[in-house]
Amino acid sequence: MPEEIENILFSRFVKQPIPFESITIEELYDRCKKSNYDLSKPHRIEFHALIIITEGESTHTIDFKENVLLPGTILPLTKDQVHAFNKNLTVKGYVISFEESFITQNITEKSLFHFLQIYHEPNVLIGKENLKKLNPFLHLINNVHNSSNLNMKSETIGSLFIALLFEIKRLSIYQHKTFQSKRFKDFIKFKQLITIHYSKSHNANDYADILSVSYKYLNDVCKEITNKTAKAFIDSWLLLEIKRNISEKKYTSQEIAFKMGFKEPSNFIRFFKKHTKTTPNKFQNEITISNTG
Repeated sequence: MPEEIENILFSRFVKQPIPFESITIEELYDRCKKSNYDLSKPHRIEFHALIIITEGESTHTIDFKENVLLPGTILPLTKDQVHAFNKNLTVKGYVISFEESFITQNITEKSLFHFLQIYHEPNVLIGKENLKKLNPFLHLINNVHNSSNLNMKSETIGSLFIALLFEIKRLSIYQHKTFQSKRFKDFIKFKQLITIHYSKSHNANDYADILSVSYKYLNDVCKEITNKTAKAFIDSWLLLEIKRNISEKKYTSQEIAFKMGFKEPSNFIRFFKKHTKTTPNKFQNEITISNTG
């Protein structure tokens, strides 16, 4: 039977007094090697992270898509994504990991808005020549992180981490589109509502009602931010979450169908086939072959 994907909790490898850690990629590989944990096997993270590549070349798979890692590449990683590192260590850089509560409890609403904008992007490129500009922020974070003085430690690291994100956003080669504050906040609320109510409704009108906005407004916001209609965004979220559930190899197709809010397994299979041109079982077999190949 194929091996199940492990859900990695923040505490799986990290023993810190606050839910935040900054280590080098080399330290991460060394830690996993000592624990006999294979980073190249797909795993689902239950926390957020930030990968900063400073040297070398590699690949990193996020939700079944391969990303090329080069100096100046920055990957914002979000909770519930399925990841797989390259088997061999061929890059240098940093991995910053933190619980969601660390961010929500330590930053202002304005800073949270910028955080969400950065974490809305699959990757950020700042260019190799700009990496040195991040060093002061990384050094300060590491100094406070390694300090035994717990007084204001969480608050200080939170502020320094947001300052690091601001600098990354400022140095971004491809200046990312800045959305109007209220419309972006409404989109984030919509996205969060899907994660709560997906088993009950796949209807965009229902989410518009919960948000107390018109369907047209919600549709316009989605098209502006994602280039998809509200319904297409719900479908894309459902499809990704279905793929994640399939990849975990813990549930039958029928169990996933009911979990994801499909009243009939046949409707679930039809939905999956419409968007992927394959069946859930064939998709699982393809993942198994690619992971063992």
